[in-house]
Amino acid sequence: MKHKLYYMPLLFAAMAAGCSQKPASNPSDAGLSLSHMDTLVAPGADFYRFATGGWSDSFPIPDEYARYGSFDQLRENNQKQIHELFETLSKEEHPQGSVAQKIADFFNMGMDEATLNANGAKPIETILNSIRLAETRSELIRLAGEIRVFAVSPFMGMYVGADDKNSSMNILHVYQAGLGLGDRDYYLEQDDHSKELRKGYIQLMETQFVHAGFSNQEAQSAAQSVIQLETQLAQAHMEKEKTRIPELNYHKMSVQQLNASVAELDWNLLLSAAGIESLDSLNVGQPEAIAKAAQLLNQADASDVKAYLSWCVINGAASYLSDDFYTANFEFYGKQLSGKIAPEPRWKRVVNTVDGSLSEAVGQMYVEKYFPASAKTRMLELVENLKGSLGERIRQLTWMRDETKAKAQEKLSTFIVKVGYPDTWRSYEDLNVQKDSYWANVVRSSQFEHNYQLSKLGKPVDKNEWLMSPQTVNAYYNPTTNEICFPAGILQPPFFYMEGDDAINYGAIGVVIGHEMTHGFDDQGRKYDLYGNMTDWWNEADAANFEQRAQVLVDCFDRIEVVEGVHANGQFTLGENIADHGGLQISYQAFTKTQQGASSEPIQGYTPQQRFFLAYAMLWAGNVRDEEKVRLTKIDPHSLGRWRVNGALPHINAWYEAFGIAEKDSMFIPVEARASIW
Repeated sequence: MKHKLYYMPLLFAAMAAGCSQKPASNPSDAGLSLSHMDTLVAPGADFYRFATGGWSDSFPIPDEYARYGSFDQLRENNQKQIHELFETLSKEEHPQGSVAQKIADFFNMGMDEATLNANGAKPIETILNSIRLAETRSELIRLAGEIRVFAVSPFMGMYVGADDKNSSMNILHVYQAGLGLGDRDYYLEQDDHSKELRKGYIQLMETQFVHAGFSNQEAQSAAQSVIQLETQLAQAHMEKEKTRIPELNYHKMSVQQLNASVAELDWNLLLSAAGIESLDSLNVGQPEAIAKAAQLLNQADASDVKAYLSWCVINGAASYLSDDFYTANFEFYGKQLSGKIAPEPRWKRVVNTVDGSLSEAVGQMYVEKYFPASAKTRMLELVENLKGSLGERIRQLTWMRDETKAKAQEKLSTFIVKVGYPDTWRSYEDLNVQKDSYWANVVRSSQFEHNYQLSKLGKPVDKNEWLMSPQTVNAYYNPTTNEICFPAGILQPPFFYMEGDDAINYGAIGVVIGHEMTHGFDDQGRKYDLYGNMTDWWNEADAANFEQRAQVLVDCFDRIEVVEGVHANGQFTLGENIADHGGLQISYQAFTKTQQGASSEPIQGYTPQQRFFLAYAMLWAGNVRDEEKVRLTKIDPHSLGRWRVNGALPHINAWYEAFGIAEKDSMFIPVEARASIW
């Protein structure tokens, strides 16, 4: 589940990925199944199809998915393992207040479909009545502060995180939010697809308001109020491309300055209602958007504000209530917006909720059962090899001056590396799980997380804290702590093979390691120094050279048509595309220093160099519904899997050499037109 005060806009992550297959009995065969390839396609014509076509044909998208790839297979495998843990606990008696009791009771409440359906909207009646009975503007402002703990963030979002210009200390960040459709463009664009989505969204709201006890006429009126208010919010939201420019999203000020510098509002009331007291200063991420949000909260018709706040509660609770609420949300968000055919089974939804609520407690169980210590040791060795490779590449750069190189090397040398699981586990002693209702436990869990985040305000940043749970199939770089993290969940095939040869491990997890390292030097990360402070440490000419070289990737990805009439967004995906590019270059250079990398002895008919790139491509094997391609292109800063292969590899010289790609091949890009950054 997502906790409303814990949003990390500058947490750079490699998309969750993986495969549930076990390492092969023959170490040399681990990771490359020739049946997953389509050798009828020439590698220079469509390398993605060549490397993964057999996989795509063998694993069509299950009805519950909008996108299904090797990522999702590994995620499913982890999910099943966690489900087994929960199932075992759910059938036993445990001491009250123990982690086992909390997991078991929370899980059982979520699985009790009969009770959930019998209760209907009852779990949210009290808060909806409070909104309905509010008589003054102050009451509405107070409610907007209170419900953000567990509802879809009303009007604006808040989170606690490092001060970008004083990264050793935590402050409050306020950022643009409050859109039920997620992205501003859905409200503003006038193409047929966007219009149909708005129509479907209004229909969803009408349906859910009726489920919540509104009359048909009240539901229709409330839905119109919400869409009009959210459209006004969207009109003021900063474009997503600009949200990736750190300096445009940093405006630190005191609370006393908010009325004069942003907009008139009883800010102290809003903040105190959210549990934030005695706040000295904060960062206003997008002032124009926050100003509009404050203006609407302060001045919009009370009936419109009530409808909007009610919708934030209903929409946030829908997944945890009766089937009619869940099904209505699925029909829009799942089917119309993403193209899914069927919903996830209940057990998966409940596992995700409980896992998200007690993440590190579950992670401790997961690691004890499924993660070997030897994997952590080998990963740390790989990380050191990759750090050495990146350092070597920085020294060899021809477009950067020595003074900037020295600072880049200094930043690289101070990377904090986290592998597997945290050294100290978080306590869940204060989380209270009861046998009253599933939704009540979701609210208490959100309040617990909210309080945990608030406890950091005005205190030093804990650099030992993990921003992902160990069981997560993902990885990240965080610029304000200058750290890279690789949870246990990702350290398994097809990312990492304990029994695999160097070619596939460097081509897979090696590229992921290099990817996260490169985030420290991409278009966002390069603006943070070795201490995690947003500051300009670049020589002006070097910065200009970087921008010029990065523009090559922007232009190349802008030309990609993901579906008919919809192009990739090269600027929005630039950071991830730079990280893929750097990860490939860094890991391949490190691979060449291994014994296998220095040889050309084939395995299964493919040289070590070819196996490297085949292993990389297999990370992104998958199928995606057209609706999801469009949706992800709007909201996801990562390129689609196909283009993380076919868009990235034509800029890697070693790929041309490995497969003999020549000018006659359609993927060929002349050397002078290829990107060359890190």
